[in-house]
Amino acid sequence: MNYYSKSIQKLIDELSKLPGIGPKTAQRLAFFIINMPLEEVKNLSTSMMDAKENIRYCKKCYNITDSEMCNICMDEKRDKSTICVVATPMDVVAMEKTREYNGLYHVLHGVVSPMEGIGPDDIKIKELLNRVKNEHIKEVIIATNPNIEGEATALYIFKLLKTLNIKVTRIAHGIPVGGDLEYTDAVTLSRALDGRREM
Repeated sequence: MNYYSKSIQKLIDELSKLPGIGPKTAQRLAFFIINMPLEEVKNLSTSMMDAKENIRYCKKCYNITDSEMCNICMDEKRDKSTICVVATPMDVVAMEKTREYNGLYHVLHGVVSPMEGIGPDDIKIKELLNRVKNEHIKEVIIATNPNIEGEATALYIFKLLKTLNIKVTRIAHGIPVGGDLEYTDAVTLSRALDGRREM
């Protein structure tokens, strides 16, 4: 039985598609939104559309940006000889919050996961290899999550890079196995970065 009007039910259904939002949370959000002033609802809607239309991938590191290159890649003060490889743009934010890392990034946009049908060609590994070959990189820090897929991805990248005569390190496992970088506090991430080891 449908308890709501079509408009409210559609809003609840759409909100339920967001990660971490179950039916009850979607219902609460829907009622919160319909009780907001119209101007605030318009601002929310406009900001979502602006983000969707204007956000793209940095042409160098594949982080999200609203210009051709992200602020990190354009920053002349960054160490251009080091690349930290992460799975998602959220991981870049997590690493930046530590204020310990001053190099560049490379965002894979996923990890190797045969169970989900994601192979090396489905993420940005070829682009990473091109960068390493063309940008005078001295060290690649692999900062994928310490779970099965993250470890498999790290090992795959290590095998590809070991022939290129550059230092390849892996962040230390101060991060709990099965944990996600985006949910790890800055102190733990900082210690993991300091304790990275050569593969």
